[in-house]
Amino acid sequence: MSGLPQAAPRHVTLADSARRIAPLAWPVFVGQIAVLAFATIDTVLVGRASATDLAALAVGSAAYITIFIGLMGVVLAVSPIVGQLYGAGRLEEAGRQVHQALWVALGLALLGSTLLAFPQPFLALSRVGPEVAAKVRGYLLALAFSLPASLLFTIYRGFNTAVSRPKAVMALQLGGLALKVPLSAALVFGVPALGVPALGVVGCGIATCVAMWSQTLVAAAVMRRDPFYARFRLGGRRLDRPDAASLRRFMRLGLPMGAAILVEVSGFASMAFFIARLGTTPVAGHQLAANLVSLLFMIPLALGNATGALVAQRIGAGDAHDAHRLGRHGLVMGCALAAGVGAAVFLGREPMLGLYTRDAAVVAAALPLVAWVAVFHVADAAQTIAAFVLRAYKIATVPVLIYVMALWGVGLGGGYLLAFDLPGFVPQALQGAPGFWIASTAGLAVAGAALSGFMVWVLRHQGRRVGG
Repeated sequence: MSGLPQAAPRHVTLADSARRIAPLAWPVFVGQIAVLAFATIDTVLVGRASATDLAALAVGSAAYITIFIGLMGVVLAVSPIVGQLYGAGRLEEAGRQVHQALWVALGLALLGSTLLAFPQPFLALSRVGPEVAAKVRGYLLALAFSLPASLLFTIYRGFNTAVSRPKAVMALQLGGLALKVPLSAALVFGVPALGVPALGVVGCGIATCVAMWSQTLVAAAVMRRDPFYARFRLGGRRLDRPDAASLRRFMRLGLPMGAAILVEVSGFASMAFFIARLGTTPVAGHQLAANLVSLLFMIPLALGNATGALVAQRIGAGDAHDAHRLGRHGLVMGCALAAGVGAAVFLGREPMLGLYTRDAAVVAAALPLVAWVAVFHVADAAQTIAAFVLRAYKIATVPVLIYVMALWGVGLGGGYLLAFDLPGFVPQALQGAPGFWIASTAGLAVAGAALSGFMVWVLRHQGRRVGG
C-alpha cells in the first residue's frame, strides 16, 4: 500500500540504519529543541530579571514537569500502538486509537490541572520562602490552564511520529516557539507603553498557555483538513465514544509507560526541591545546569523516537529481524553521538553558562554540576533509546522497576545522603548540589546499563522465536 513502510534490504549495516533513522530523527530533534526553548527562553529572561524569579522558575518547573511528563507518558502509548498498526497496514484501526487517546488525555488533564492549581505539596517539599512561594503559585496556575492543550498536542505528536510524519509536528512546534518568545519577553519585563506590567516568572506561564493552545488548535484543524489523514478516517470524522476494551488496552501500556517516564523525570526534576533548601543561589545554579542537560537530552530523545517508531512499524509488518537490527543500531548511534557531544560541552561549559546569566555567583554554583555532563549524557542516551525500543515491543513494566531502583534509589536517595551529609563523613566537595548531581549520574549509569542489557535480551529472544 502506498505510503506504508517498506521492507529493509537483506543485509543491513549501521550506515543503512542511520540513513533510515536520520530522516525521522532530525525533525523530532528540531521540534523538541523548540519545546525545550520554551524553558530555555524563560530561564534566560527570568535569569536577567531576578534571582528570586529564577528560583521560583526552578521550583515551579520541577513541579510542572513532574506532573506533565507522567501524564504525557500515558498519552504517548498511542505511538507504539499506532506504529504497529501502521506497519501492519491497519490504517482505520490506527485512526480509532486517536479518538480513544483523546478521552484519556481529557481525563488526565482534569487531574493534572487540579494538582497544578493547588501546589502546596511541592512548596512544602522545597521549603522556599514566602516571596518565592507566591511566584511559584502564580506560575503554576497559568500552567494549569496550559496542561490540557499540552496533553492534546501530545496525541498529535505521538501519532505523527508513529506514521513517519515528524515534520508536521516540527512545523507547529516552531510556530508555537515563534509566538512564545516575544510574548514571554513582553510579559516578563512588561510593556509600559501598552500598560502591560512586569510579571516576571508568572508572565512565562501565561505566555506558555497562550502558545500551547494556539499550537493545539492549529493541530486539530490540520488533522481534520489535511488529505493525508483521510486514510485513517480522521478528517471530518465525529469523535468516537469511549470504548472500554480499547481503553483497557491503551492503559495497560500507557500506565507503565507514564510511570516509567514519571520516575525518570521526577528523579532528576525533584532535585530542585531539595536543592532549594540550600538557598536561592544553589537552586539558581542548578536550574542553569539542568536546562543545559535538558538541551543535550533532545539528541537521544530524537533518536529514541525515530528508532522506536521504525521498530514498531517493522514489528507490525512481521519483520522481526529488521526490528532487531534497527533497535541495536539506534542504541549504538545514540551512545557514540552522546559521548562526542558531552565531551564538547564539558570543554566549553564556562562560556556556555555565561550565556544564561551575568551573575558570577550563579555561574560558580553551576560549574561543578556541569562538570559531570559527559558521563551523565552518555548514560542518559543509553537508557532513553533502550526504553523507546522496549516500548515499541509494548514492554513497559520492567523499565519501571529499573527506574525506581536506579533513579529514585541510587540517584535521588543517594543524592540526599550526599548533599545533606546524612552519614556524617561525606567530603565537603560532595555535599550540597554536587552530591545530587554525582548520585544522579550514578543512577543514570545503572539505568542505562540495565535497560540496554534488557533490550539486548529482548531482541535476542524475539530473534530466536522468529528463527525457530
